[in-house]
Amino acid sequence: MFPLVYEINSRVWIRQLSEHFQRPVTLATVPDSEFAFFRRSGFDYVWLMGVWRTSVYSEAIARSHQGLRTTFLELSDYVDPHDIVASPYAIADYRLNPFLGEEEELEVFRQRLQNEGIRLMLDFVPNHMAIDNRWLPDHPEFFVTVSAEEQSVDPESSFEYRHNHFLAHGRDPYFPAWTDTLQLNYAHYGTHDMMTENLVSISRQCDAVRCDVAMLELKSVFDTTWGSLCGSMPEEFWPKAISAVKAEYPDFIFLAESYWNKEWELQQHGFDFTYDKPFYNYLTGHPVQMAKLRGHLEGEWGYQSRLCRFIENHDEARAARKLGPNHLAGALVMLSAPGMHLVHQGQLEGYRSKLPVQLLRQPSEPFNSEQPEIYHRMFTLTAHELFRTGGLETLDVVAPETLHCLGFRRFTDEGAAFVLANFSSTGIEFSFRHEELPEGEFDVFSTHHASKTVVIEREDGMVRIKLSPHEAVVLGHGKFAEN
Repeated sequence: MFPLVYEINSRVWIRQLSEHFQRPVTLATVPDSEFAFFRRSGFDYVWLMGVWRTSVYSEAIARSHQGLRTTFLELSDYVDPHDIVASPYAIADYRLNPFLGEEEELEVFRQRLQNEGIRLMLDFVPNHMAIDNRWLPDHPEFFVTVSAEEQSVDPESSFEYRHNHFLAHGRDPYFPAWTDTLQLNYAHYGTHDMMTENLVSISRQCDAVRCDVAMLELKSVFDTTWGSLCGSMPEEFWPKAISAVKAEYPDFIFLAESYWNKEWELQQHGFDFTYDKPFYNYLTGHPVQMAKLRGHLEGEWGYQSRLCRFIENHDEARAARKLGPNHLAGALVMLSAPGMHLVHQGQLEGYRSKLPVQLLRQPSEPFNSEQPEIYHRMFTLTAHELFRTGGLETLDVVAPETLHCLGFRRFTDEGAAFVLANFSSTGIEFSFRHEELPEGEFDVFSTHHASKTVVIEREDGMVRIKLSPHEAVVLGHGKFAEN
């Protein structure tokens, strides 16, 4: 089954609820209306992003960081210092952040989700920890050491833990160091054991984990990035760590944040799903990179079916801003493609401001009141078994502007549906032919209209359909359309 995941910025959400209901809200006291929303949307997983204890250092760095302050002021004329908090990815301890409630409240929240048939996803950050993490005092060897000579060359790359003892900040090798973190040393066996223990502990509190920048823990990547400082990893981390969890919880789900075309490799190491950044890049490009997107969707099924599709998340620009008028067409293509589907808090409302993870307050924004309902119709449509388990084949569509058109077919032994999207600013007539084209009238779902309003013509086995600018439709049989 291809699950639907809803990502929530936990601290922002709890604060919003507290202000809206004018009472302190914690994970255990989240109003029933929120769970009704999860249920109505058909979410299989709720990802509570940022639930773990964060760093005093990280908060201080965020409040004094000039670049972050400039970003905050672009969102609001005034930012209260109390609105600036530590990054949720500078983790000091894998225990619940007190801002969200007492330790036992996470289990209460999980049980309430389970009562609705929904599972809980949490974060695991394998590459780095906060500067003031609880493991450092007893085990500095678990972190990458930098010589005084190296530190003098790049002072921003490390932290002086003790006099003339420098530890590397965590980093993606293509970006500046994350100065509120320390890089874990996977050349040391003890680090493998400690992080596996953390992962197993997390797995007892949820049903799935999203593993931050998971490709950085591949032996080839770690050795290239850090081997000159600490030596090589003795073995791969992920296969044994994932197996340790699966031995206790066989149905537990692992999602990898993955870049650099490492998706297939991470899948082979045991990940159930991996981020699909190529899909995101092709779909949100200006213009949409249709040929690359079509070719990507023609990939081998064992790979395709284990990708996580999204059009926004907390790291990416808001879909309403990035896709503009193509937002809903992009959403329908994403939701009707195979794989896991990730929906971000605020995406349904069409929010345009990307919120830094260190900011606690979501700026108020106007939103299209009709858009959440369109999303709910898409959720209902793509909850159909055909989209949850069916195969995919791309269509050869004929249109005046094929660079702006996409078509594919989802199918099972019991039926099929045709997904067509127009990413251009003009109306386009599509034509397509398929040897298994069913007889009779289609049910029609449209991002623009209620069902059964799109003009469809058939002639000599060819289907012709006129789509409005930025419109996407699904043609099928068997009550695919929602009125």
